[in-house]
Amino acid sequence: MDSADTQAKGDQPETAFHNIDHYLAIPRVSGLALSPDGKRLVTTVTTLNSKGTEFASALWELDPSGRNHARRITRSSKGEAGAVFAANGDLYFTSARPDPESPDADPVNALWMLPADGGEARVVHSRSGGVASVMAAKDAHATFVNAEVLAGSTDEENDEERRKARKDNKVSAILHSGYPVRYWDADLGPAEPRIFAVEQGDEEPGGKPSTVDATAPLKLRNLTPGVGGSLRESKTVVSPDGKTIYTSITKALAKADSREVLAAVDVATGTVKVLLDHDAMSYFPGPVSPDNKTLVVQSESDTTPHQAPQVKLHLLNVAVGETTDLEPLAHQWDRWPNPLAWLPDGSAVLATADDDGASPVFRVNVADGSVTRVTNDAAAYTDVVVSPDGSAAYALRSSYEFPAEAVRIDLASGEVLRLQAPAERPVFKGKLERVETTAEDGSRVPAYLALPEEASTANPAPLLLWIHGGPLGSWNAWTWRWNPWLLVARGYAVLLPDPALSTGYGQEFIQRGWGEWGKKPFADLMAITDAVVARPDIDQSRTAAMGGSFGGYMANWVAGQTDRFKAIVTHASLWALDQFGPTTDAAQYWLKEMTVEMAMENSPHLNVGNIKTPMLVIHGDKDYRVPIGEGLRLWYELLSSSGLPADENGQSPHRFLYFPDENHWVLQPQHAKIWYGVVEHFLARQVLGKDVALPEELGV
Repeated sequence: MDSADTQAKGDQPETAFHNIDHYLAIPRVSGLALSPDGKRLVTTVTTLNSKGTEFASALWELDPSGRNHARRITRSSKGEAGAVFAANGDLYFTSARPDPESPDADPVNALWMLPADGGEARVVHSRSGGVASVMAAKDAHATFVNAEVLAGSTDEENDEERRKARKDNKVSAILHSGYPVRYWDADLGPAEPRIFAVEQGDEEPGGKPSTVDATAPLKLRNLTPGVGGSLRESKTVVSPDGKTIYTSITKALAKADSREVLAAVDVATGTVKVLLDHDAMSYFPGPVSPDNKTLVVQSESDTTPHQAPQVKLHLLNVAVGETTDLEPLAHQWDRWPNPLAWLPDGSAVLATADDDGASPVFRVNVADGSVTRVTNDAAAYTDVVVSPDGSAAYALRSSYEFPAEAVRIDLASGEVLRLQAPAERPVFKGKLERVETTAEDGSRVPAYLALPEEASTANPAPLLLWIHGGPLGSWNAWTWRWNPWLLVARGYAVLLPDPALSTGYGQEFIQRGWGEWGKKPFADLMAITDAVVARPDIDQSRTAAMGGSFGGYMANWVAGQTDRFKAIVTHASLWALDQFGPTTDAAQYWLKEMTVEMAMENSPHLNVGNIKTPMLVIHGDKDYRVPIGEGLRLWYELLSSSGLPADENGQSPHRFLYFPDENHWVLQPQHAKIWYGVVEHFLARQVLGKDVALPEELGV
């Protein structure tokens, strides 16, 4: 990303954001697990390998009191993830690192355990199909895993034999009988997800003699053998006593439609019982109360061409033999809550929700549904867990000023303490402001504005309008993929607005743009852009627009509606809505809003002849959410039909950055480096009139 005149090779950059290699090397924190006694807190830290070609993760232990330094507790080239504490304090996780007891075996994502009383981590169960994730009961010695089996396998041994046969015979064909067949970047089938109980196995007759360090074998008991592929998108929770697993199950409907129903899995018998199944509504389990009697349920209504979804919380009595009606919880709260944890006394549930450019922690009182904001900073909180005595919660917190970091929240005062972390916060040069304007219909249009330090009336900064994806989302948390400070380090101001359809401003704010993507959201984006370019520290003659996914759709729409911008960058973008709707991996969702009429009124491809702005198109071939056909058609029609003619040599100012092995996101570190490098090159040429070298690795 560095041009020759701004950063010589080998020089120390001013900040990590002035050099993409240094930026990629910043440690990334994710996930949080608290031991049942509240004395141990574990997170996952992802770092770049020495060659700069891959990311690897490791588990780190943090001091919940904040007094002691963080320490690394696992180490392997394959990395570790998904840490979960068992009731006895043992720490389970998944890893594909080689098993020391079987060094010649093919690496597979296996279940590992780090004993509570110390010692080295060891494999406790490995299977040819791997282990996707692990769960544990809080108050009982009960551990469970999510793992896939071939649909027709009779048992684990048969599953291993059939997998080997497919591999040896180089068979990759998949026969489908339902929908969907793809998900984000994965081809679904022939394996299907199941929930297994991890249990004590029996010593095989004639087995090896016991030794002083021998460990009893473990086996997996399939709790959901008859559910088919309906657990692919499930949300699953375990009751504190380990007797019941609550999960969402995808119910297939006519015409390739589906919805999520709520089911309970009895661990002792493996019986699966559907608890909630209603037309036009999906249900997802939240946390289970400490006394195992009450389940928090999150509902989401089906969309229609004219009605946006609504997300609500409920309480379900699961202690009685027959389930009772759902009890509404905080339905007066005009936000989309995500329930995360009960307080130990059962009086309230902690939840997060997008809220005016943040995602705070809220306390929802169970008795009366009243909602109290706990954290008061402009930050986004995730992975909330509660201390055993209920006095504190732990969470990951981020904002546009710092990436995710572990914190301790005093639940009485709301005071937040940053825990000692594996790495310090990365330093950037610039400032962040909260700005807003008023739309034509009187609605407030808020945004964040990231500015370089040198931006002033005497030195106005060029502006980049960055449009978020979703579209049901908000700019409120740190992002590694669309990080504004990398472009701020190059002298740009970056505008991050929340137009109509954004979450965190109430149901009506979402409804304003429903079914009319090219109207209210577009008008809001132009209104906030007008307000910001009127500032004396912004150069209104040098502007560009960027976006990915829905943000890419909107960038394409902007290109066909106005030529006010010098350049437009569109990543993984929707171009022809009539084509996108039936070919995306989740057509059953999008086509509920995207009628034929809506597609024709809001499809960017119909305005290709109006496009007079140079565009950089970016797409990955493995993107199933926005299939590559969108990018290919956009590219061809830009060259053949846009209003920006080629020069006398037939060359167009448009560019197409294509990743054959990336998906909706650009995940490989060297590809991320190229992504930012090409974006900087394109913007510098079109917006600044400067020549910044392309990454050498492109070979052009």
